[in-house]
Amino acid sequence: MNLDAGLARSIITDGMPGPCPSTKPRLAVALLLGLLLTGCSFGQDDPASSGQTIVNKGSDTIVNLALAWAEAYHQLEPQVSISVTGGGSGTGIAALINGTVDIANASRQIKPEEQAEAEANGVSPVEFVVARDAIAIIVNPNNPVEQLTIGQLSDIYSGKIANWSEVGGEDRPIVRLSRETNSGTHVYFLEQVIRQGENEDKTLFSPETLLLPSSEGITAEVRDNPNAIGYDGLGYVTLDVKVIAVAADPSGPFVRPSSESVNNGQYPIARDLYMYTAGEPIGRVLDYLNWITGPEAQQIVSKLGFVPTSS
Repeated sequence: MNLDAGLARSIITDGMPGPCPSTKPRLAVALLLGLLLTGCSFGQDDPASSGQTIVNKGSDTIVNLALAWAEAYHQLEPQVSISVTGGGSGTGIAALINGTVDIANASRQIKPEEQAEAEANGVSPVEFVVARDAIAIIVNPNNPVEQLTIGQLSDIYSGKIANWSEVGGEDRPIVRLSRETNSGTHVYFLEQVIRQGENEDKTLFSPETLLLPSSEGITAEVRDNPNAIGYDGLGYVTLDVKVIAVAADPSGPFVRPSSESVNNGQYPIARDLYMYTAGEPIGRVLDYLNWITGPEAQQIVSKLGFVPTSS
């Protein structure tokens, strides 16, 4: 059974609908939920696609982009079926190590301990940069704060700064929002923002930080909570939240995230997005990765709010 790509993305983005008054709608919801739990696939009902399935799993930052790529590629190559699921960068890399996926998506680089575990399991991960991203700092539109430094963000998320008045805002408690620990975005934010890139720094998120399972959940909470601060990949930022300008230090410049500010190196919280394979890819996986890094797939990167590797 196939799940239409547009419907799949709308469910991932907007969530499941509410209770249904009749049996048939409830059954439809149950079927859709089952499909989401097992992953979204393109082309699996096509008899010609037998033996041509690419299993792709991992980063929730990349999942909507991966779904769009899978849909577009299947239109070009109907014999190839691509199964896409999220779950976080750690989940994808673990699946690669265990040999249950062809491609793992990650919004961070593989960790040394994951690399060692993979090699111990006979797997040699190969890295591909497939897009670039900025991590946007977002607050409620009614929050008067316009800019923050990396140091201030570190102090906010570690708990040293607890009130908006300490950074030029109103006398309100700060509600910190973060992705869950399995998220590559969580790991990147911890290492590059809270610890400010210092490998020996052991600073942690404040225990009062609220961990949310999705980028959409962070955006929704920021939109509804005037005290909240959160971070999201640039492709998940909506018009109903306020994006803060960020500087590496108080001397500036304070810059908002965009394709231009990522590519010119001015925005200080930018990163590459990755796909990993178990060894050098061959056959259909190699063809798919070559297409992803090509001009057609990179146009999709731009359309979804990320930054193309070729720009």
